[in-house]
Amino acid sequence: MFLVMGITGRTGGSIARHLLAQGKRVRALVRDRARASDWALRGVDVVEGDMSDPNAIAEALAGVDGAFIMLPPVYMPSRDFSESRVLIDAYSQALRITPPPRLVVLSSNGAEKTSGLGAITPLSLLERELDDLPCPTAFIRPGSFYENFLHGLQSARDGVFATFYANTAEKQPMTAIEDIAAEAAKLLSSAAWIGKRVIELGSMVSADEIAAALGAVIGREVEAKSVPREEWAGTLHAMGFPEGQTWAFEEIYDGVNAHWIGFGVDGTEQVEGTTSAREVFSAAQETALHGTQDRSDFA
Repeated sequence: MFLVMGITGRTGGSIARHLLAQGKRVRALVRDRARASDWALRGVDVVEGDMSDPNAIAEALAGVDGAFIMLPPVYMPSRDFSESRVLIDAYSQALRITPPPRLVVLSSNGAEKTSGLGAITPLSLLERELDDLPCPTAFIRPGSFYENFLHGLQSARDGVFATFYANTAEKQPMTAIEDIAAEAAKLLSSAAWIGKRVIELGSMVSADEIAAALGAVIGREVEAKSVPREEWAGTLHAMGFPEGQTWAFEEIYDGVNAHWIGFGVDGTEQVEGTTSAREVFSAAQETALHGTQDRSDFA
């Protein structure tokens, strides 16, 4: 039995599907059991509880062979990241009450830093809080999700993929949710390890290559163009960010463009992604045309 947090979202749901395909039993802790009814029909042990309640998490951890945890993304956090700190504290308490035989934690590239991370900061806080757990722990640090660029399937139809990367030809760490799910399921179900592992997961891909992948899917030539730094706030406001709430997003890209955030940290393992940006975009296009789309606030 493996506990998967965030099962109603894309990442947790993908991990659960991988484990179920391997014949593993899965447990999920959710705020609202009704939202996970489809998972219950697939045999998942759905436990209702608040993810800010350490006792609820500890009960969900009881008797499992391993656990996957993640923080729900907060795109417009408060300056002190209080929204995430509550969950981090609950996770820490629960994992010390009921440490699982192994733990996989979704983090991010850059999480080894303690400043200049913007919205990545909660993941740095999470890694530091869980650094001394009494159980084997693996932190997965993926690059930017290809799924973050799905808006390009619509916005790039005029032939331009606007990006906050300063150099569109420079390769940056990127990955697909499917690759994160495959690696997490592998870590949970394969041979045990001792101590802490940190895994950088993804491939080096440029904004120009993302633009080419979008173009191949929408059927026209697409060019990547950098948004000038002085226009970032205005561009983000046009994308729906409220006044004064762009700082956490801007700080990430400032860090990436300054090579403060990236791969190549000493002591980490490197796992290459196997899913391409074009595959992610093609699947999303097919889903939009013929299928249903995941809807979750815990993606």
